[in-house]
Amino acid sequence: MRYETLVCVLDQIRAEAPAQQSSRYRPSEEDIEKVNQARARAFIHLYLKVMFGLTDFGERERTITDAAGDAGIDGYLIDVDTKTIHIIQSKFRTNAKNFESKEIALDELLAMDITRVLEGEAKDELGVEYNGKIKQFQREVSSLPDVARFSYRVVILANLTGVAPSKLKLLTGGYAAEVFDFEKTYQKLVFPVVTGNYFAASDIIIPIDLSNKNSGSKISYNVKTKYSDCEITVLFVPTLQIARVMHKYKNAILRYNPRGYLEFEGKNVHASIRDSIVSTRTNEFAIFNNGITMLSEETNINEKIGQKNKAQLRIKNPQIINGGQTSFTLSRIYSENMAQAESLFEDKEVLLKIITVLDNDSDIAKLQLIDEISTATNKQTPVVNADRFANDSIHLAVQRKMFERYGVLYERKRGEFSDGLRDGYVKAHDIVERNKFWRLYYAANGQISKGFEKRLFQKNDFAAIELSDNTAFDRTFLALGAFRRLRRNDRPETPMSRDMYAKIFMYVELFLPEGWRGKSDSDLDKDIDRLKTDWAAFIKAQSEALSPKRRAYIDEHGQAQVKLTPQIYRPGASLASDLRRYLRAKAGEAA
Repeated sequence: MRYETLVCVLDQIRAEAPAQQSSRYRPSEEDIEKVNQARARAFIHLYLKVMFGLTDFGERERTITDAAGDAGIDGYLIDVDTKTIHIIQSKFRTNAKNFESKEIALDELLAMDITRVLEGEAKDELGVEYNGKIKQFQREVSSLPDVARFSYRVVILANLTGVAPSKLKLLTGGYAAEVFDFEKTYQKLVFPVVTGNYFAASDIIIPIDLSNKNSGSKISYNVKTKYSDCEITVLFVPTLQIARVMHKYKNAILRYNPRGYLEFEGKNVHASIRDSIVSTRTNEFAIFNNGITMLSEETNINEKIGQKNKAQLRIKNPQIINGGQTSFTLSRIYSENMAQAESLFEDKEVLLKIITVLDNDSDIAKLQLIDEISTATNKQTPVVNADRFANDSIHLAVQRKMFERYGVLYERKRGEFSDGLRDGYVKAHDIVERNKFWRLYYAANGQISKGFEKRLFQKNDFAAIELSDNTAFDRTFLALGAFRRLRRNDRPETPMSRDMYAKIFMYVELFLPEGWRGKSDSDLDKDIDRLKTDWAAFIKAQSEALSPKRRAYIDEHGQAQVKLTPQIYRPGASLASDLRRYLRAKAGEAA
């Protein structure tokens, strides 16, 4: 399932290609070889997008060198911030089995002419001319004013095991290398891109207009809290800059926020924000909107930048902890209207409050401070109690386990997969909402009554969950497949009945021993047909085991009589034990 998600992401990246690149990235779907070649190239795009935040297709494409005469180099990235030159070698596999098992051949690494390219050679040892992209790479490296301060790093997007770092360095010509095998690809590239939680912002720079600010660019003061000393900076900033920041960093800048993007909740908030940007030419937005609260490790404002009535705001490691909906909506307006963005956002500003934590490196204290700020300040779209638990370690660990082991997307934070849904990287049915997940977990593991409790996630009573118990999570994965089939024709909002939970438990008990991986859709449909038959037989057997109800009545002759009426078994608190007993007995009969 993880491989299918990867392919879906690559196909959406292919769809981003401009018209002049359509033949390369969007060949006929019947031409499997060319489609696979396009996906292989999109694989390099994925790495550049996630690891370096290159959201523009053209910006990524210009650094992909994969073609004849590429010196064994598939792409590159010159990172001037970290003073690192990244050189990429990629090997995409066209099916899940090969992608997760087949390794890159060592001679493909030996074929990388990194040293010759960096020494300025125009041809390889056989006299073959390097292509234009490689020569472009050479020009860009040679034009760096401080190239002596740069280091080189080879990135291998392929499986490679059993090669020590020292040996790998020899294979790459003496350059340090990092391997992105299939597991690292799923963890570091695929999952971050579907959650919009990649390329964390280290520093952001926001230009400030001073022409309409009578008393300088900001208000600033120090505050002592029980968690840390803080500096509070309050100022108005251009909405366009907030939109650009959010568009680039997405959920990575909402890491401490109790929610991700909320597409469908708070629609009135979205509409009013959008209207005050798109439908007006004046700055009512600054009056109507409550503003944005941002956490920072260091904040600086420079009003002496050589431009009249201009200043620059620098924020280190920013995180939006309140006003995520405002920021999100601004970013959507920006992404949908890039050509007109300057005019749409012109002269419209938003209040920004920056809390700079001065002397406390404790993540626990920071999270407690964030929780209290969120409780006190969030008014536009209320934070429910369940949202506050979304960043707890148990939910982070479960989310990681479900994706890494099963390819399932556990939505611990409302709206966190909104970006992946919008971009077409995932489908709605790939995502399991948090309350549904835990109800299925408990039902699959025989705690049917617990799964039926109200506000399960809000109670956050998961202390007994054993993360190392793979069987419990295997059962949950199997339950999810059964649930989707049993509810195939139901409306999403239809509440689950106790019978549904019981059927899911019975399904797991019946089919877990046969294996939870690798079943085809037709096999699963047959399993559901068998479940329905066995469930009816179970109800019948339980009903027959019950003593009939006795009812006294007076017959037509005036005589007292007793009537015996068969009882129908109603699933209750003993359901799990009843089911296990029934299945054991059935298994004994079959033996």
